[in-house]
Amino acid sequence: MRKINLSISGFMGRMGQQLIKSSKKNSNFRLVSLTENRFVNRKIEGIKPLKNSVDAFKKSNVIIDFTVPKCTLEILRIASKLKKRVVIGTTGFSKKEENLIKKYSRKIPILKAGNMSLGVNLLMYLTEIASKSLGNNFLSKVYEVHHKHKVDYPSGTALMLGRGIADGKNKNFYNLIGKKYLNKKSFPYAKKINFNSIRKGEVIGEHEVRFSSGKEIIKLNHESFDRALYSEGALTAAAWLMSKKAGLYSMRDLLNFR
Repeated sequence: MRKINLSISGFMGRMGQQLIKSSKKNSNFRLVSLTENRFVNRKIEGIKPLKNSVDAFKKSNVIIDFTVPKCTLEILRIASKLKKRVVIGTTGFSKKEENLIKKYSRKIPILKAGNMSLGVNLLMYLTEIASKSLGNNFLSKVYEVHHKHKVDYPSGTALMLGRGIADGKNKNFYNLIGKKYLNKKSFPYAKKINFNSIRKGEVIGEHEVRFSSGKEIIKLNHESFDRALYSEGALTAAAWLMSKKAGLYSMRDLLNFR
């Protein structure tokens, strides 16, 4: 099999570092470039880091991006010119930014996921089924825990799960977003979906969806123990994307969940 030329954007971040480690162990990939939003005056794995540019991505087959929304859109602008595939693990996009991603996906294949884990994507699928089955007699809320260094909240995964609840009810997710709490010991159910985010220690990731009728509670949860789970999922997504035409894909497409 011909090796896939890989670029990693945001390589100095936690996921960027993990992606470098995982790509070294994966014989399907050849790391050809690393980018960061600031100047790095040393080689990493024999590669001179660059800022996002045509030169940085011209030799790449696929770019994996775990950065911030502004950076992601910059990458997509360059990738669309070069006709490069992009895997997006960045979270925290506004509705306007989501629409821009859809626009770029008309030109290039893009796989976007708030979480690259098989288990988390299965959890979202189950969340959608539960929400559809339980209907309006149950209220729902989403709880998540991440390490103290994580800035955005709710996490991209928590928002994914909220979208799963909305999709199950066949309702617009943005109309169902409720209150967003940070570091609360408890938080209420509501007609909309409330979120509570805990930031502590070095927790890799815990997520839970709860449905309550007032008489019973149903809980669906997932806990991550190793960050490699996300980087390996991103590499699987990158390899899968190589055979796809322009379009916006998700891990659900990759895993063939219906």
